[in-house]
Amino acid sequence: MVIMMHGMMNGTMHGMMNGSMHGMGWGESIVSLLFTVLVFAVLILTIMALLKYLRNKD
Repeated sequence: MVIMMHGMMNGTMHGMMNGSMHGMGWGESIVSLLFTVLVFAVLILTIMALLKYLRNKD
């Protein structure tokens, strides 16, 4: 599972840095981009929630 996620993230990042997605159609590139944005959004929300929780504990 972790390896699959890492592979997907690597593919997306590599595609973004190259400026073109090799062997990928527009649909797949958009889906992978949305997936990356979703992952980052979830991470940011989780971090914010944790910070708020830790701040309220004191």
